[in-house]
Amino acid sequence: MASERHAQAETRIRAAMEQLLGGDIPEGLRCDIKSLSTLSRVPRATLYRTYPHLKQEFEQRLGRVRETGGEPDPRIVQIDRLKEDVAQLRGRIARMSQELSEAEDFRTTALSRLAAQHEEIVSLRRELSDTTAGGLRMVPPR
Repeated sequence: MASERHAQAETRIRAAMEQLLGGDIPEGLRCDIKSLSTLSRVPRATLYRTYPHLKQEFEQRLGRVRETGGEPDPRIVQIDRLKEDVAQLRGRIARMSQELSEAEDFRTTALSRLAAQHEEIVSLRRELSDTTAGGLRMVPPR
């Protein structure tokens, strides 16, 4: 009877190992020893003491998957992708903020120049008005 329980536990551990390494990771679990023991319904202490060869096999297979650039947990892949997206978006925000600052500086300079030109035009019109009021008339060039 004990050997039957041992075989059943080993079968559950192997099934859980295949499930985790295959990327079918239930909500709230990860691809690690703790999740392996939870999913197989074998206490972690028992996994360490009675099935160290299965624990080692799981760790080796997980290491090989990660060495080849893979990741069995799709959430970790998604998190990494989202972190990269956030970094790119922050870069875009920084560039756009710089462009906005430059545009605001240009706008301020343009408004200042327009105001100065307007004042010059008003001043010239006043001079022209004063000159024509004093009896001098300008003759348009031919």
